[in-house]
Amino acid sequence: MDQESTVSAYDVLTMGRVGVDLYPLQDGVGLEDVSTFGKYLGGSAANVAVAAARHGRRVGLVSATGDDPFGRYVHRELRRLGVSDDFVSIAPGLPTPVTFCEIFPPDDFPIYFYRKPKAPDLTIDADSLDLEAVAAARVFWATVTGLSEEPSRGAHHRAWQARSRREFTVLDLDYRAVFWDSAADATEQIERALPHVTVAVGNREECEVAVGETDPMRAADALLERGVELAIVKQGPKGVLAKTARETVEVPPFPVEVVNGLGAGDGFGGALCHGLLEGWGLERILSFANVAGAIVASRRECSTAMPTTAEVDALLVGGAHAAH
Repeated sequence: MDQESTVSAYDVLTMGRVGVDLYPLQDGVGLEDVSTFGKYLGGSAANVAVAAARHGRRVGLVSATGDDPFGRYVHRELRRLGVSDDFVSIAPGLPTPVTFCEIFPPDDFPIYFYRKPKAPDLTIDADSLDLEAVAAARVFWATVTGLSEEPSRGAHHRAWQARSRREFTVLDLDYRAVFWDSAADATEQIERALPHVTVAVGNREECEVAVGETDPMRAADALLERGVELAIVKQGPKGVLAKTARETVEVPPFPVEVVNGLGAGDGFGGALCHGLLEGWGLERILSFANVAGAIVASRRECSTAMPTTAEVDALLVGGAHAAH
């Protein structure tokens, strides 16, 4: 990599889902009774990218949209929220995905994905990748969803090959059963992916699909045994565990009044990227990411709910104040 391309490298480059979230503006009712919705940029990879951008990082997204009004909205919102759409292509003939949810605080948020006949982000192929940008990115973040179909699956492996296990090659274990034929299929693909990444992050249920373990310590050990250098297991109301070959850290959850918990993991992810790039210790990274995720859970939407570094730091210093 020459000096010019290294200097211009992205701090964070994410790859995967992007679309439009249509979230109800009424709580405690099913979609059949909702009368008004808010429209927001959505998709896990896009949300993590926005979250990292809110911490001042230079961020890009590798994905695709349809050639439709929602696709134009996605491109515009990405740019407005500080994320480069240079690698977000257009898939002719496919609609931009739309996602609905229901909001039943504090812990029930059914989600409904409309990604048929095929989501544009799953049409990314290996030949379309800017492998120089992928290899140069300080953090490269991909999700398990991208492994669910070809040609996206092959594109992910090509990207990992370009990085050659560079530090901060992250796999988000973001397993969604609706995107897979079976959990066994997902397990098989995750097993193939883990040797190529250095960081894995997921909740207990996702770890069960990935490595057959729900106990946080055993799940972290299993991830490390498969070649990961940093394993992070999110435990919801019990906090988060991180483990390397030399260090184990657990931090408690940060209490907030939950409005919508769907974007908390992506807020955590963007903050995790920031902490890794800052070179913080594990305890500080986890505490910072926990608070960032909690702030998002206290807000209705996902992408535009991502907090700034100053907002997170204020809660870390001041304790559990209102995060709205």
